[in-house]
Amino acid sequence: MQVPGQTQVRVRDRFGAVLTASMSMLFVGAVIGAIALVVWGQTQESPGLSYNAMGIFFLIVMAPFVLAAGAAFAALLSVGVVMPLLVVAGWLGRRLSGREAWWWVPALATVGTAPPALAAAVLVEAGLLAGLGGWLVVTAALAVTTLVARRLLLPDRPRLSGGALFGRVALYGTLAVVAVGTLGGIGLWAGIGYEPPRLSTERVAGTWSDGKGGTLILTAHGKATATRVETFDLDDSFESVVHECTGTGTWEYDPGTGPWSQAVDVSLDDCPMDTWEVFGSLEHPKLFVYIGDPDSWDLYILQRRG
Repeated sequence: MQVPGQTQVRVRDRFGAVLTASMSMLFVGAVIGAIALVVWGQTQESPGLSYNAMGIFFLIVMAPFVLAAGAAFAALLSVGVVMPLLVVAGWLGRRLSGREAWWWVPALATVGTAPPALAAAVLVEAGLLAGLGGWLVVTAALAVTTLVARRLLLPDRPRLSGGALFGRVALYGTLAVVAVGTLGGIGLWAGIGYEPPRLSTERVAGTWSDGKGGTLILTAHGKATATRVETFDLDDSFESVVHECTGTGTWEYDPGTGPWSQAVDVSLDDCPMDTWEVFGSLEHPKLFVYIGDPDSWDLYILQRRG
């Protein structure tokens, strides 16, 4: 049986090693999570917005500062969450079952992460499945990180320095990152990513609404009728100016070279109108144009009605 308080003493004695192991695991987990988030994002309905070159350049320039901020956050999380979890899990194990056991770590992590996960889900108005998934991911990341750090405190295992454990985390973490990235790439190549629905002249013909009283009626014979459909210009200060367009004209569907290059060209007699692009789903297709600068990622969307 462990001597009461022995875990706390070992944590204090091996603070640097535990901190190194915890930060390393949190970093690996963050990279894997980022890859998974990107792959998940590619599976979600999206209009395929253009990338801002200046934004990408800014991210590259800021990368060292982001890494420094991430290291500081990982250190705070290690000291404020992982180490207390180690101590409390050890204390609960000795108090309730007479010995320390590894499963106290995931059990305590599961219970401890539930309130903040619930609060975050309510704050961002996430659905039940999204909230549950986020809770499980955070719990798993915290529990695995803590269990790896716990390896340094076990008295019946060969003594392992923080540097040695860091090397193992770096090696196996790199393999895990490569594996996750490879699987994600294979999945996207195999077609799990989102693509706009393939439309046709027949599927485009109909009534489209912006949900605010604006409608665009496109007939199968190529006639277009707009009622209070918004169009956008940029003023001298590059702010968007909104105009309401009401008039008649013609339209044409351009299939492009693939799902992402489809376009609906509408020409009205009384007002200019940008070319509409396609996203949504086959059951619920959507047309959109950019509001102002495409790099702003603001969209004006029409949805098929009926």
